[in-house]
Amino acid sequence: MITTVDVVIVGAGVAGLVVAHDLARTGLRVTVLEGSDDVGGLLRRGVLDAGDGEATVDLGAESFATRTTGVADLIADAGLDLQVVAPAPAGAHLVAMTPDGIVRAPLPRRTVLGIPADPHAPDIERLLGADACARVAAERTLPPHRPDGDEPSLAALVAERCGPDLVARLVDPLCRSVYSQPADRVRLSRLHPTFWAEFLARGSLLEAADALASTSRTGSAVAGIEGGMWRLPVALRAAVERHGAEVRTEVAARRLEPDAATGAVRVVLDAETVTARAVVVATGSRAAATLLADIGGTSDAVPPASAPVRVVAALVRSETLDTHPVGSGVIVAPDVPSAAKALTHVSAKWAWAQRPGGHLVRLSARDAGAPGLDTPAELAREIALLTGAAVTAADVVAVATARWDDAVAAPPVDATRAQQLAAAGIHLTGASVAGTGLASVVPHARGLAAHLSSTVATTGSPV
Repeated sequence: MITTVDVVIVGAGVAGLVVAHDLARTGLRVTVLEGSDDVGGLLRRGVLDAGDGEATVDLGAESFATRTTGVADLIADAGLDLQVVAPAPAGAHLVAMTPDGIVRAPLPRRTVLGIPADPHAPDIERLLGADACARVAAERTLPPHRPDGDEPSLAALVAERCGPDLVARLVDPLCRSVYSQPADRVRLSRLHPTFWAEFLARGSLLEAADALASTSRTGSAVAGIEGGMWRLPVALRAAVERHGAEVRTEVAARRLEPDAATGAVRVVLDAETVTARAVVVATGSRAAATLLADIGGTSDAVPPASAPVRVVAALVRSETLDTHPVGSGVIVAPDVPSAAKALTHVSAKWAWAQRPGGHLVRLSARDAGAPGLDTPAELAREIALLTGAAVTAADVVAVATARWDDAVAAPPVDATRAQQLAAAGIHLTGASVAGTGLASVVPHARGLAAHLSSTVATTGSPV
């Protein structure tokens, strides 16, 4: 069977749904194909049932950066019945090893990606020490950075200009926790394009951080959605379908076949083929690379699978957590003997998640394949280690877990190849090309949708 539409979107994460929404409301015929059993991509919910009622919790992203207005603008423009909320002001902590044992200290104010605006601030000196802070402060006296060749990794850039202690104690733990990658495998321009632009303009990391850092605690430059971030793709799907688009789950795209003669693109499924005037690939990095590998007579190398991400959520009944001992949660330094790289005290961070008789806690595994977060006893031990609270196995009354095998964003093809694909009617969006986080993903997806709606609608032919 062959079906013909205007645009096929492969992947029903937020990026794919945003493109579908903005195209469908212009009157274009849109079909969204999702290989899994639900929409949302990395925004999914878990259900914790302790026998006296269910609690829902995010098992994917639980907040979004507010460095752009992309998410708030989308919610307003699409008329989604969602309420954007701010986190509690307590902020998060860093758990690190010192010669005197484990220390739990509030994450410093006025930092960006762990890079401080004022390296002599007391909250920075407490974590780094006076000597390391002096080394960081000297960055302002260095010659301005001038791009020469390939951009270095974030770790290499910060170590060269600010010293290795800042990388080890703040930058790398934050990078591993927030972006699921060590700082030596990512670049500043991709993680935070605005920071990179400020750095190039000012020539100093500290000057750029000073220009961008807020006066509130680290982690507060984010917002969430009342009830959980998982509600965003659910609401988007409903809006997409109201505008007449089709969203199909458990339907995998197996192959893309551009037809130079007609200018169309055939999307081959298991039991049918869908022909479109344009195709948008909005999947994870590896899935996109696999789908695009053999198009146009060019065989692209599929990158190796990235390290999976595992999230474990628990409902914990313990009065020792009532005081919110680590604020909204902790970032865990790599030298701490923990199976987790981060903990979010969800009930402390979000007012909507507070419930009588229990606390919602999320842990992100340091190694998704390693043991340590599998039983109530193991979870209780980790929560006690990271928060300092006395939590026992009996206090952990419900658990939900999720594993993400294609969560780390990396370009599936290079820029030249992406242009070739676009000329054949195949376009890319999502974190793999826009950068990590909804603050980058949503504006990129809306920009692509604006381009496609104009071009497809006015030319009547593939772009």
